Amino acid sequence: MSTTVNTSTSATRSAAAAQHARKDVWLRRAPLLPALIFTIIATQIPFLITIWYSLRSWNLLNPDSDVFVGFRNYIGIFTDSTFRQVAMNSVLYTLGCVLLAMLLGIGLALLLDRKFIGQGVVRTMLITPFLIMPVVSAILWSISMFNPSYGLVNWIIGLVGISPIAWTSQFPFLSVLIALVWQWTPFMMLLVLAGLQSQPKDVLEAAQMDGASALHTFFYITIPHLRRYIELGVLLGAIYVVNTFDQIYLMTAGGPGTQSANLPYYIYQRAFLGFDIGQAAAMGVVVVIATIVIATVALRLIFKSFMSTEQ
Repeated sequence: MSTTVNTSTSATRSAAAAQHARKDVWLRRAPLLPALIFTIIATQIPFLITIWYSLRSWNLLNPDSDVFVGFRNYIGIFTDSTFRQVAMNSVLYTLGCVLLAMLLGIGLALLLDRKFIGQGVVRTMLITPFLIMPVVSAILWSISMFNPSYGLVNWIIGLVGISPIAWTSQFPFLSVLIALVWQWTPFMMLLVLAGLQSQPKDVLEAAQMDGASALHTFFYITIPHLRRYIELGVLLGAIYVVNTFDQIYLMTAGGPGTQSANLPYYIYQRAFLGFDIGQAAAMGVVVVIATIVIATVALRLIFKSFMSTEQ
Protein backbone atom coordinates (compact mmCIF):
# COMPACT_ATOMS: atom_id res chain seq x y z
CA MET A 1 0.00 0.00 0.00
CA SER A 2 2.77 2.40 0.96
CA THR A 3 4.60 1.56 -2.27
CA THR A 4 1.51 2.52 -4.29
CA VAL A 5 1.17 5.80 -2.38
CA ASN A 6 4.85 6.61 -2.88
CA THR A 7 4.61 5.86 -6.60
CA SER A 8 1.53 8.04 -6.93
CA THR A 9 3.20 10.87 -5.01
CA SER A 10 6.33 10.58 -7.17
CA ALA A 11 4.26 10.67 -10.35
CA THR A 12 2.38 13.74 -9.10
CA ARG A 13 5.65 15.49 -8.27
CA SER A 14 7.10 14.60 -11.67
CA ALA A 15 4.02 15.97 -13.44
CA ALA A 16 4.15 19.14 -11.35
CA ALA A 17 7.86 19.55 -12.09
CA ALA A 18 7.27 19.06 -15.83
CA GLN A 19 4.44 21.59 -15.78
CA HIS A 20 6.63 24.05 -13.88
CA ALA A 21 9.45 23.54 -16.40
CA ARG A 22 7.09 24.20 -19.33
CA LYS A 23 5.82 27.30 -17.60
CA ASP A 24 9.39 28.56 -17.13
CA VAL A 25 10.15 27.92 -20.78
CA TRP A 26 7.13 29.94 -21.91
CA LEU A 27 7.99 32.71 -19.45
CA ARG A 28 11.44 32.97 -21.00
CA ARG A 29 9.97 32.93 -24.51
CA ALA A 30 7.21 35.44 -23.81
CA PRO A 31 9.38 38.57 -24.31
CA LEU A 32 10.34 37.23 -27.76
CA LEU A 33 6.76 36.68 -28.94
CA PRO A 34 6.14 40.30 -30.11
CA ALA A 35 9.29 40.15 -32.25
CA LEU A 36 8.25 36.76 -33.63
CA ILE A 37 4.76 38.01 -34.48
CA PHE A 38 6.19 41.12 -36.16
CA THR A 39 8.63 38.99 -38.18
CA ILE A 40 5.82 36.73 -39.37
CA ILE A 41 3.69 39.72 -40.39
CA ALA A 42 6.59 41.52 -42.10
CA THR A 43 8.05 38.54 -43.98
CA GLN A 44 5.78 35.54 -44.27
CA ILE A 45 2.51 37.28 -45.14
CA PRO A 46 4.11 39.27 -48.03
CA PHE A 47 5.76 36.05 -49.23
CA LEU A 48 2.40 34.25 -49.30
CA ILE A 49 0.91 37.17 -51.24
CA THR A 50 3.85 36.95 -53.67
CA ILE A 51 3.12 33.26 -54.21
CA TRP A 52 -0.51 34.16 -54.99
CA TYR A 53 0.58 36.80 -57.52
CA SER A 54 2.99 34.29 -59.11
CA LEU A 55 0.04 32.06 -60.00
CA ARG A 56 -1.67 34.84 -61.95
CA SER A 57 -1.02 36.58 -65.25
CA TRP A 58 -1.23 40.26 -64.36
CA ASN A 59 0.24 43.20 -66.24
CA LEU A 60 -0.46 46.61 -64.73
CA LEU A 61 -0.78 48.18 -68.18
CA ASN A 62 -3.67 45.82 -68.94
CA PRO A 63 -6.10 45.60 -66.00
CA ASP A 64 -8.14 42.88 -67.73
CA SER A 65 -5.12 40.56 -67.80
CA ASP A 66 -5.48 39.55 -64.14
CA VAL A 67 -6.39 35.87 -64.52
CA PHE A 68 -5.35 32.69 -62.74
CA VAL A 69 -2.80 30.73 -64.82
CA GLY A 70 -1.43 28.23 -62.31
CA PHE A 71 2.23 27.36 -62.83
CA ARG A 72 2.47 28.89 -66.31
CA ASN A 73 4.66 31.74 -65.00
CA TYR A 74 7.12 29.25 -63.50
CA ILE A 75 7.31 27.31 -66.76
CA GLY A 76 7.95 30.56 -68.60
CA ILE A 77 10.84 31.39 -66.27
CA PHE A 78 12.86 28.31 -67.16
CA THR A 79 12.29 28.82 -70.89
CA ASP A 80 13.42 32.47 -70.65
CA SER A 81 16.98 32.79 -72.01
CA THR A 82 17.42 36.19 -70.34
CA PHE A 83 16.52 34.69 -66.96
CA ARG A 84 19.15 32.00 -67.44
CA GLN A 85 21.74 34.61 -68.35
CA VAL A 86 21.07 36.83 -65.33
CA ALA A 87 20.94 33.74 -63.10
CA MET A 88 24.43 32.83 -64.33
CA ASN A 89 25.52 36.44 -63.72
CA SER A 90 24.25 36.14 -60.14
CA VAL A 91 26.27 32.96 -59.64
CA LEU A 92 29.40 34.56 -61.11
CA TYR A 93 28.96 37.72 -59.02
CA THR A 94 28.54 35.66 -55.85
CA LEU A 95 31.40 33.23 -56.46
CA GLY A 96 33.76 35.88 -57.82
CA CYS A 97 33.11 38.40 -55.07
CA VAL A 98 33.17 35.94 -52.19
CA LEU A 99 36.30 34.07 -53.32
CA LEU A 100 38.31 37.16 -54.24
CA ALA A 101 37.23 39.04 -51.11
CA MET A 102 38.11 36.03 -48.95
CA LEU A 103 41.58 35.65 -50.50
CA LEU A 104 42.29 39.36 -50.09
CA GLY A 105 40.82 39.28 -46.58
CA ILE A 106 43.11 36.41 -45.56
CA GLY A 107 46.14 38.28 -46.91
CA LEU A 108 45.24 41.52 -45.13
CA ALA A 109 44.42 39.68 -41.90
CA LEU A 110 47.85 38.01 -41.93
CA LEU A 111 49.47 41.42 -42.34
CA LEU A 112 47.44 42.92 -39.48
CA ASP A 113 48.04 39.97 -37.14
CA ARG A 114 51.35 41.43 -36.00
CA LYS A 115 52.55 44.49 -34.15
CA PHE A 116 53.72 47.52 -36.15
CA ILE A 117 53.60 51.29 -35.83
CA GLY A 118 50.20 52.68 -36.84
CA GLN A 119 48.44 49.31 -36.65
CA GLY A 120 45.22 50.83 -35.31
CA VAL A 121 45.09 53.50 -38.01
CA VAL A 122 45.74 50.99 -40.80
CA ARG A 123 43.11 48.61 -39.43
CA THR A 124 40.51 51.40 -39.27
CA MET A 125 41.26 52.51 -42.83
CA LEU A 126 40.95 48.95 -44.13
CA ILE A 127 37.59 48.48 -42.40
CA THR A 128 36.16 51.73 -43.80
CA PRO A 129 34.91 50.35 -47.19
CA PHE A 130 32.55 47.96 -45.41
CA LEU A 131 31.04 50.85 -43.42
CA ILE A 132 30.19 52.84 -46.54
CA MET A 133 26.62 52.56 -47.81
CA PRO A 134 26.30 50.50 -51.03
CA VAL A 135 24.78 53.49 -52.85
CA VAL A 136 27.74 55.68 -51.93
CA SER A 137 30.15 52.90 -52.88
CA ALA A 138 28.53 52.58 -56.31
CA ILE A 139 28.68 56.34 -56.94
CA LEU A 140 32.29 56.47 -55.74
CA TRP A 141 33.43 53.77 -58.15
CA SER A 142 31.28 54.95 -61.05
CA ILE A 143 32.32 58.61 -60.90
CA SER A 144 35.61 58.92 -59.01
CA MET A 145 37.29 55.68 -60.12
CA PHE A 146 35.84 54.51 -63.47
CA ASN A 147 34.83 57.78 -65.13
CA PRO A 148 36.35 57.72 -68.65
CA SER A 149 37.30 61.43 -68.55
CA TYR A 150 38.64 62.08 -65.04
CA GLY A 151 38.51 58.75 -63.21
CA LEU A 152 41.44 57.74 -61.03
CA VAL A 153 41.83 54.34 -62.73
CA ASN A 154 42.21 55.88 -66.19
CA TRP A 155 44.69 58.41 -64.81
CA ILE A 156 46.83 55.59 -63.38
CA ILE A 157 46.81 53.49 -66.56
CA GLY A 158 47.47 56.67 -68.56
CA LEU A 159 50.82 56.97 -66.79
CA VAL A 160 51.98 53.87 -68.66
CA GLY A 161 50.55 54.95 -72.01
CA ILE A 162 47.21 53.08 -72.01
CA SER A 163 44.29 54.94 -73.59
CA PRO A 164 41.30 55.82 -71.39
CA ILE A 165 38.69 53.09 -71.03
CA ALA A 166 34.95 53.51 -70.49
CA TRP A 167 34.92 50.83 -67.80
CA THR A 168 31.22 50.71 -66.97
CA SER A 169 30.28 50.59 -70.66
CA GLN A 170 32.96 48.27 -72.05
CA PHE A 171 33.43 46.07 -68.98
CA PRO A 172 30.21 46.43 -66.94
CA PHE A 173 30.39 43.06 -65.21
CA LEU A 174 34.03 43.52 -64.18
CA SER A 175 33.33 47.07 -62.95
CA VAL A 176 30.52 45.93 -60.65
CA LEU A 177 32.57 42.94 -59.45
CA ILE A 178 35.51 45.17 -58.49
CA ALA A 179 33.22 47.46 -56.51
CA LEU A 180 31.70 44.47 -54.68
CA VAL A 181 35.08 42.95 -53.86
CA TRP A 182 36.29 46.31 -52.54
CA GLN A 183 33.26 46.56 -50.26
CA TRP A 184 33.29 42.97 -48.93
CA THR A 185 37.02 42.43 -48.42
CA PRO A 186 37.04 44.23 -45.01
CA PHE A 187 34.26 41.96 -43.74
CA MET A 188 36.22 38.84 -44.67
CA MET A 189 39.36 40.38 -43.18
CA LEU A 190 37.66 40.97 -39.83
CA LEU A 191 36.39 37.39 -39.61
CA VAL A 192 39.76 35.89 -40.50
CA LEU A 193 41.58 38.28 -38.17
CA ALA A 194 39.31 37.18 -35.31
CA GLY A 195 40.23 33.58 -36.11
CA LEU A 196 43.95 34.35 -36.21
CA GLN A 197 43.84 36.10 -32.86
CA SER A 198 42.00 33.16 -31.29
CA GLN A 199 44.67 30.73 -32.47
CA PRO A 200 46.56 29.08 -29.55
CA LYS A 201 50.06 30.52 -29.42
CA ASP A 202 51.53 27.43 -27.76
CA VAL A 203 50.64 25.34 -30.84
CA LEU A 204 52.48 27.78 -33.10
CA GLU A 205 55.49 27.81 -30.77
CA ALA A 206 55.53 24.01 -30.68
CA ALA A 207 55.48 23.85 -34.48
CA GLN A 208 58.32 26.36 -34.67
CA MET A 209 60.40 24.38 -32.17
CA ASP A 210 59.78 21.20 -34.19
CA GLY A 211 61.33 22.88 -37.20
CA ALA A 212 58.16 23.54 -39.24
CA SER A 213 58.54 26.32 -41.79
CA ALA A 214 56.20 29.31 -41.85
CA LEU A 215 54.55 27.92 -44.99
CA HIS A 216 53.92 24.49 -43.48
CA THR A 217 52.64 26.07 -40.26
CA PHE A 218 50.20 28.20 -42.25
CA PHE A 219 48.79 25.36 -44.38
CA TYR A 220 48.72 22.59 -41.78
CA ILE A 221 47.87 24.51 -38.59
CA THR A 222 46.52 27.98 -39.33
CA ILE A 223 44.24 27.12 -42.27
CA PRO A 224 42.50 24.19 -40.46
CA HIS A 225 41.96 26.48 -37.47
CA LEU A 226 40.48 29.18 -39.74
CA ARG A 227 38.16 26.76 -41.53
CA ARG A 228 35.07 27.69 -39.47
CA TYR A 229 35.69 31.41 -39.90
CA ILE A 230 36.24 31.05 -43.65
CA GLU A 231 33.09 28.96 -44.07
CA LEU A 232 31.05 31.48 -42.06
CA GLY A 233 32.41 34.38 -44.11
CA VAL A 234 31.66 32.60 -47.39
CA LEU A 235 28.10 31.78 -46.28
CA LEU A 236 27.24 35.27 -45.02
CA GLY A 237 28.93 36.93 -47.99
CA ALA A 238 27.08 34.74 -50.48
CA ILE A 239 23.69 35.44 -48.86
CA TYR A 240 24.21 39.19 -49.09
CA VAL A 241 26.02 39.41 -52.44
CA VAL A 242 23.35 37.38 -54.25
CA ASN A 243 20.91 40.20 -53.38
CA THR A 244 23.10 42.95 -54.86
CA PHE A 245 21.09 45.72 -56.49
CA ASP A 246 22.58 49.16 -55.71
CA GLN A 247 25.88 48.79 -57.55
CA ILE A 248 24.27 47.34 -60.66
CA TYR A 249 21.51 49.96 -60.80
CA LEU A 250 23.78 52.96 -60.27
CA MET A 251 26.92 51.85 -62.12
CA THR A 252 25.62 50.08 -65.24
CA ALA A 253 21.79 49.94 -65.08
CA GLY A 254 22.17 46.27 -65.98
CA GLY A 255 23.65 46.96 -69.39
CA PRO A 256 24.66 47.04 -72.08
CA GLY A 257 21.76 44.68 -72.63
CA THR A 258 21.78 42.39 -69.61
CA GLN A 259 25.57 41.87 -69.40
CA SER A 260 25.80 43.06 -65.81
CA ALA A 261 22.24 42.38 -64.61
CA ASN A 262 21.59 39.83 -61.87
CA LEU A 263 18.38 38.25 -60.63
CA PRO A 264 17.25 41.05 -58.24
CA TYR A 265 17.81 43.67 -60.93
CA TYR A 266 16.04 41.61 -63.60
CA ILE A 267 13.07 41.08 -61.27
CA TYR A 268 12.98 44.85 -60.71
CA GLN A 269 12.95 45.40 -64.47
CA ARG A 270 10.07 42.98 -65.02
CA ALA A 271 8.01 44.39 -62.13
CA PHE A 272 8.59 48.15 -62.34
CA LEU A 273 9.62 48.70 -65.96
CA GLY A 274 7.69 45.94 -67.72
CA PHE A 275 4.84 45.94 -65.13
CA ASP A 276 4.57 42.15 -65.41
CA ILE A 277 3.64 41.42 -61.80
CA GLY A 278 2.90 37.71 -62.22
CA GLN A 279 6.19 36.87 -63.93
CA ALA A 280 8.22 39.00 -61.52
CA ALA A 281 6.53 37.39 -58.51
CA ALA A 282 7.29 33.91 -59.85
CA MET A 283 10.95 34.85 -60.30
CA GLY A 284 11.08 36.18 -56.75
CA VAL A 285 9.63 32.96 -55.35
CA VAL A 286 12.16 30.85 -57.27
CA VAL A 287 15.07 32.99 -56.05
CA VAL A 288 13.90 32.86 -52.41
CA ILE A 289 13.45 29.08 -52.47
CA ALA A 290 16.85 28.55 -54.10
CA THR A 291 18.51 30.84 -51.54
CA ILE A 292 16.86 29.01 -48.63
CA VAL A 293 17.96 25.62 -49.95
CA ILE A 294 21.57 26.70 -50.49
CA ALA A 295 21.75 28.50 -47.13
CA THR A 296 20.28 25.48 -45.30
CA VAL A 297 22.84 23.11 -46.82
CA ALA A 298 25.68 25.53 -46.04
CA LEU A 299 24.52 26.02 -42.45
CA ARG A 300 24.38 22.28 -41.86
CA LEU A 301 27.91 21.91 -43.15
CA ILE A 302 29.10 24.70 -40.86
CA PHE A 303 27.32 23.21 -37.82
CA LYS A 304 28.92 19.84 -38.56
CA SER A 305 32.30 21.59 -38.70
CA PHE A 306 31.70 23.26 -35.32
CA MET A 307 30.52 20.00 -33.73
CA SER A 308 33.48 18.01 -35.03
CA THR A 309 35.87 20.67 -33.74
CA GLU A 310 34.30 20.68 -30.28
CA GLN A 311 34.51 16.90 -30.06
